[in-house]
Amino acid sequence: MCTVILLRRPGHAWPLLLAANRDERLDRAWDPPAAHWTDRPGVVGGRDRTGGGTWMAMRGGVVAAVLNRPGSLGPAPGKRSRGELPLMALDAEDAAGAAAEIAALDGSCWRPFNMVVADARDAFFIRSLGEGAPGAEALPAGISMVTAHDPNDLASPRTRRHLPRFRAAAPPDPASGDWRGWEALLSDSRLGEEGIATALNVPPVQGFGTVCASLVAFGAGGARIWRFSPTPPKPGGFATLTLEET
Repeated sequence: MCTVILLRRPGHAWPLLLAANRDERLDRAWDPPAAHWTDRPGVVGGRDRTGGGTWMAMRGGVVAAVLNRPGSLGPAPGKRSRGELPLMALDAEDAAGAAAEIAALDGSCWRPFNMVVADARDAFFIRSLGEGAPGAEALPAGISMVTAHDPNDLASPRTRRHLPRFRAAAPPDPASGDWRGWEALLSDSRLGEEGIATALNVPPVQGFGTVCASLVAFGAGGARIWRFSPTPPKPGGFATLTLEET
């Protein structure tokens, strides 16, 4: 189960801030974000070496991330890799087009999934239950937290514990490079009363845990920032990726 947190601020100089922790089997090989796909110019993302796809990628001013739904961890016979979905979404020129691309698919080709696609103007949550067409909905201004559950769904112990903390935290300031508040929140590996289900930075448990993390910002004028931690997140452990100008 991964986590994506978005802060949408229409009219702000930095209208989209995004944070994400990736949870995965520790023995599943992957590569950090780069331009891994020669057939997809401009796409930068982390690459899963097993399936060849990605958990999160960016092209221009659009970012797309995929997460599992409850009880759907890992591959299944006869199903396509969900890691190809963010790449497919980034064929579109904006977040609205990306959401429409995924909503037009036959969801039965993949195991159930959640997706987030966003740009500086819009953000969308996409839900597929593994049959029929996925459903897409616009995410409102403010904080949205997506796990294996729906946005801000308090049935998720992780959301129930951490959503109020993100809402109360001072937002990052990309212009000055101050991400300390969100870095600390993403780094929290403490277990709550419900155990591992409440951890945002999942400590290694039976070969599974949080393996990397990202912080993303889109500016109203087209600026893009992607800060990446190639290890479980910790304060000061993020470095800014070099992205080509768009």
